[in-house]
Amino acid sequence: MPFTYNRSVRFQDTDAAGVVYFTNILGICHEAYEESLEAAGIDLKAFFSNPAMAFPIVHANVDFLRPIFCGDKLLVNLMPQKLSGEKFEIAYEISLADVLVAKAITRHVCIDVSSRSKQELPSEIINWLEMNRRDAEEAERRKARETM
Repeated sequence: MPFTYNRSVRFQDTDAAGVVYFTNILGICHEAYEESLEAAGIDLKAFFSNPAMAFPIVHANVDFLRPIFCGDKLLVNLMPQKLSGEKFEIAYEISLADVLVAKAITRHVCIDVSSRSKQELPSEIINWLEMNRRDAEEAERRKARETM
């Protein structure tokens, strides 16, 4: 099963038209990312305040398929995948009552903070990627069996 994060849309997430402001969906995705790291046993305080390495987002993309309103109860499915020795990508599917309302992607690169140069992903991130990959593959197999 892909990692799933439950999130209610708050008034502060919306714009003057009453729908989720476009940048706030990435904030919600990042919340799901943080929750998945914590669920994998990664200490968030140490992870995000590590003075030696960082994982900046180098690419982000969002597709809005339907409007999202204050009070909506979202399910955010997170599916990360390793791209190279120093990069990973996270695909997000945001649903409301089994209806896909948005999709997003964030691409991250591991860097040495002082030199700003790329470096290999640490073992804790590789383990997180492996754990989530296996869960996503298992969910896909289960879904394929259900459609037969």
